[in-house]
Amino acid sequence: MTGLSHRLSSAHVPSSSGSRRGAAVVAVLAAALAAGGTLPAAAAQGRAPGDAVRQGLERLVREDGHPAALAATVDRDGRARNHTAGVADLRTRAKVPVDGQVRIGSNTKAFTATVVLQLVGEGRIALDSAIEEYLPGLVRGEGIDGRHITVRQLLQHTSGLPNYTEYMIADYLGRDSRHTYYEPRTLLDTALAHKALFAPGTSWSYSNTNYVLAGLLIEKVTGRPLAEQITHRVIDRIGLRHTYFPGVGDEGIREAHPRGYQAARPGGPLEDITRIDPSWGWAAGQLVSTPGDVNRFFSALVGGRLLRPAELAEMRTTVAVPEESGMGTGVRFGLGVTSTPLSCGGLAWGHGGTIPGYATRNAVTDDGRAAAVAVTSVGPPTTEHRDNAQALVDTALCS
Repeated sequence: MTGLSHRLSSAHVPSSSGSRRGAAVVAVLAAALAAGGTLPAAAAQGRAPGDAVRQGLERLVREDGHPAALAATVDRDGRARNHTAGVADLRTRAKVPVDGQVRIGSNTKAFTATVVLQLVGEGRIALDSAIEEYLPGLVRGEGIDGRHITVRQLLQHTSGLPNYTEYMIADYLGRDSRHTYYEPRTLLDTALAHKALFAPGTSWSYSNTNYVLAGLLIEKVTGRPLAEQITHRVIDRIGLRHTYFPGVGDEGIREAHPRGYQAARPGGPLEDITRIDPSWGWAAGQLVSTPGDVNRFFSALVGGRLLRPAELAEMRTTVAVPEESGMGTGVRFGLGVTSTPLSCGGLAWGHGGTIPGYATRNAVTDDGRAAAVAVTSVGPPTTEHRDNAQALVDTALCS
């Protein structure tokens, strides 16, 4: 699922908070052009980096039709800034909370992969062992055999396993199903009822099923719940104060947050879909966080605070992603993370995530820059759709 463009009739005034602004550099110009938006006249005359981000958020609201857009950025000098645009609630027109909580969807995969790689470092999992060794007899189907699928292939999406969400999304968006609790085995069984996409290791295809299996692997090896392991090994370890794994039946969002919206069809009305049972995403997409915490997580990960050098190197060993995947030109996939070329040169590391109601795009660089952008509506893709939130991440990192 991708972000959906909607037109809103009213104007939205952006707000921002943060430390002092630095002077703009030539990269702002290049990044703004790369983002595909209209270049502000003042940009070439020395607009501050924060202005480029705020203006990008305002476009996401005014032109792409998202009710709210939030951003958190960190520059080379470690200065953090937060920005918002739009409204938190279309009915009440409430102000967007600065660094508000959102559902971060598939960014959860990076947390799950981190725990798997920690267990690799502890000698409890081998990346090139078959998943059959840990979950015997579980992975079977038409053209599917867990004896020939490795842990590495799960984490890098080269397993060939079908994506369960493709077969569940229409029902899930129904009023009843979105409030249904799904056992991980239900998600897996949905996928295994369909034939393999390709032989393991011969191609690449994004599949949430891979990370359901990674979650089951963590539980089998540790003998503990996935949520506990992610919380103990990642969230608490680096002090992510606004990030949590929702418990069973936990349909709301605990702290200050903008409401999330969904459209049933391109151009259709937005429906408030903030309250959902997120078990549908589990190890592939269940977490709630803030743009600032997302930056802190990926910065800690890339900075070596969560993994030993050997396991971090494995995570950053990437494979090509087909252009038709829709993930963007030059994107490559590692073990739970992506590498993306920047318009100003170099690579950024992150993942991004989309779940009903919210989409988050984010990345960090090896020299300490970080940017996360969240928007509060998603829906069916349109032929003219462009991921302007991802383009704004590039603008933020290159400013």
